[in-house]
Amino acid sequence: MTERKMPLEGIRVVDFAWVQAGPWVGRFFANYGAEVIRIESAKRLDWSRSVPGGPEVTAEGKVQRGAYFINFNCDKLGITLNLSHPKGIEIAKKLIAISDVVTNNFTTGYMDRIGLGYKDLVKVKPNIIMLEMPVFGNTGPRRTFAGYGTGIQSAIGLNSISGMPNRRPGLNIALPDMGPNPTHATIAVLAALHHRKKTGKGQYIELAQFESSLGWMETTVLDYTVNGRVRQPQGNRLPQAAPHGVYRCSGEDSWCAIGIFTETEWKAFCSALGNPSLATDSRFETLQKRKENEDELDSLVERWTAGKTRWEVMEILQSHGVASGVVETGEDLVTRDENYSTHKYYVELPYGKGKAYCENTMIGFSDTSCQVGRAAPDMGEHNDYVYGGLLGMTEDEIIQCYVEDVFL
Repeated sequence: MTERKMPLEGIRVVDFAWVQAGPWVGRFFANYGAEVIRIESAKRLDWSRSVPGGPEVTAEGKVQRGAYFINFNCDKLGITLNLSHPKGIEIAKKLIAISDVVTNNFTTGYMDRIGLGYKDLVKVKPNIIMLEMPVFGNTGPRRTFAGYGTGIQSAIGLNSISGMPNRRPGLNIALPDMGPNPTHATIAVLAALHHRKKTGKGQYIELAQFESSLGWMETTVLDYTVNGRVRQPQGNRLPQAAPHGVYRCSGEDSWCAIGIFTETEWKAFCSALGNPSLATDSRFETLQKRKENEDELDSLVERWTAGKTRWEVMEILQSHGVASGVVETGEDLVTRDENYSTHKYYVELPYGKGKAYCENTMIGFSDTSCQVGRAAPDMGEHNDYVYGGLLGMTEDEIIQCYVEDVFL
């Protein structure tokens, strides 16, 4: 049987990106067959190598992979290269000359300052595709600002509409780093590769993370522009649904989410509660009435859910065609969720003397292969392959680069 080719096989990516949003882009290409070469330096250790719990260090003093790094960089090759050394810049250019895509999520102007900006790269590879992901883009008053996903979601206003009413706003997770920014950047690079295949021309891609994330504000900006309304945190409630929320069930910290959007669903919900006459109760007979009496409605729903386990609530409501789902923990996903285990969302990979777990590919193709096959690299794990193999450097040249801290 002929082995299926991976969809991005034959593409080489030089990945300067670090932390989270940028490395996710390289990870996608690596998982689908591209050769992705991750550039690092011990002079400025990637934050994701050291969390949670600080850097993992072997008895020999070698920096290993933190949990974040394992997940964001599986299937990549890893090399060390000191970009503050002139030889490091020249070697980077040689590698880029035999590659297709260069990615980074540094602050605006950094790559230009060290001699690796787009205008420099097209001199060594005219049809190179370069992706940059500056937080606020290359223009505007904040163009020189650095930042992380937690700051971006504050800057776009996402934190202002998140959380419960009358409480401090905010989220405890960096949503832009995992959602819009790597997704939009990946699509942009794929589009540029398609364009190059048709025209032979490369492109420079500017993905402003602020702008990319604004789409998550939904109609908030439009609502203010047209209606002058400033949206406030709504908790789990929605204007077009009731009941809609997360309701306490029996057991410690046990909850089930329920959402009713139509009158048919409302009648089915009342039937599931064993109280069909509730559907015509004057307090709740229409969506408008249910919204007007939502506190009372939520209390009524929670009196019913509190007498059952979250799994019982979900099964009863789903059997009546009502949208509901238990609030699952990490333990639930691994030990109780059959759908999770069926899809093999996490894969187990050899890691040192133990094992590493990372997210599996989320897109499947009928005629091409895709898989996560290798744990994230150690610092400089593939130096010999890249420098000696791909670039043809001699053993003496490689040793000298180590001596001069070029491969630091």
